[in-house]
Amino acid sequence: MPITADQSTRVHELAVLLGDAAGHPGPRYAALANRVQELLSTGALPVGTRLPAERELAEALGVSRVTVASAYRTLREEGYAQTRHGSGTVTELPRTPVVDWPLPRDADGVINLAHAAPPASAHLLPAYTRALELLPGALGDSGYHPDGLPALRQAVADRFTARGLPTDPDQVVVTAGVMDAVGLVTAALLSPGDRVLVEHPTYPGAIKLFDDLGAQPVPVAVDPADPDALVQAAHAAARQSAPRMAYLMPDHSNPTGATLSATGRRRLAATLWQQGTVTLVDEVTSGLELDDETGEPPPFAAGVPDTATITVGGLSKSVWGGLRVGWLRTDAALAARLADTYAQRQLTVGVLDQLTATFLVADLPRVLADRRAELRAARDVLTATLAAELPDWTPYPATGGLALWCRLPAGLSSAAVARAALVEGVRVAEGRAFGTGAAFDDHLRLPFTRPAAEVRAALAVLARVSGPLRGRGDRTTSASVRAV
Repeated sequence: MPITADQSTRVHELAVLLGDAAGHPGPRYAALANRVQELLSTGALPVGTRLPAERELAEALGVSRVTVASAYRTLREEGYAQTRHGSGTVTELPRTPVVDWPLPRDADGVINLAHAAPPASAHLLPAYTRALELLPGALGDSGYHPDGLPALRQAVADRFTARGLPTDPDQVVVTAGVMDAVGLVTAALLSPGDRVLVEHPTYPGAIKLFDDLGAQPVPVAVDPADPDALVQAAHAAARQSAPRMAYLMPDHSNPTGATLSATGRRRLAATLWQQGTVTLVDEVTSGLELDDETGEPPPFAAGVPDTATITVGGLSKSVWGGLRVGWLRTDAALAARLADTYAQRQLTVGVLDQLTATFLVADLPRVLADRRAELRAARDVLTATLAAELPDWTPYPATGGLALWCRLPAGLSSAAVARAALVEGVRVAEGRAFGTGAAFDDHLRLPFTRPAAEVRAALAVLARVSGPLRGRGDRTTSASVRAV
């Protein structure tokens, strides 16, 4: 469980997290430093935490003060801590290269499990047909709509309102997909050196985007077994690191599938707002509940001022990745400012696609219901096949979303598995892509968005290649793939 208590009482909690690290083979100080690095990389120990005095931690762990002093020195030398006058030793994360790969393209003979991208919805072609009927009436103006077609903005606003977040069309800006919206927001609001609180693990495209902007991710551990534990952990991390922004996926987070409860998201939204942190809420997987038919949780932004959050969404997961239409929703004044900025980088989103999206958004409850039925069946196939082919791989429960997040057996590296599987015609995204530093090499994401026959064939390959790799580890190279 992540550390969340007040700094003055943290020595005993830190000792629990460190466990018997000092008793591992090799120099005790090195094992202790490695464990602190691991806790920071996974988000279990927040960036900005003031570490206990050397003598206090030494007594709590039952080791010498020299051991702790040497561990602290190693952390400082490797960029995981710094000494601040009047504050002692404070944790930080070094700037490390992001695991970055070229976007994989579908190729003959390769089963692509790097994408969590479902096939086109059956609702797509009928929507295009209806949009084509309206297109002649839309040809009378310039075709430039930097904030989006009025009809689509109204449909998106109505959708938010129906979910419990009253919204006017002037609070909505249409973009060319969800990541286009994320890129617009972050470029407008972040400066180099700004800190961004992120769930850990999280979507790798966001990590890369923050890195390109020179922003510093502050990882906060996500526990798929207890998603609401994120609330207190994020509260502590925000207090300690004062992030400019938080990037969150409260609905079926990619890759864990974790979902904040209605109470959890209300508390987290309030605490981030009170601490002056703007929350960028990614709703790309909203509405993809697979086991709960009681309906979607309320929007994260409900209950806090419109200025506190910017919510982005789109149709890439619910309808098709090739329909590049997304949106953002925020305070009307900020929406107007972002629309002006957007007009300078992309004059408009295609009118035909926007007309098509208007019909789909208006019919989204039915579109989502059909997508959930498809994903539910696909998840069950993947879960059963995984249990048969790789029984020692441990998936977290997938109650929604598009993928299983799996813990690998001890000694098995997801980077090595990804490289070996690609040789055998299966493309997967290694776990390190979803984190900072070297975190999550012991995890792998398996989407349930491919046909059942492909899934069974792919898992048979993973079972065949993973056996000889056990115990080797691999934290230096990666297969040439990128997760989406």
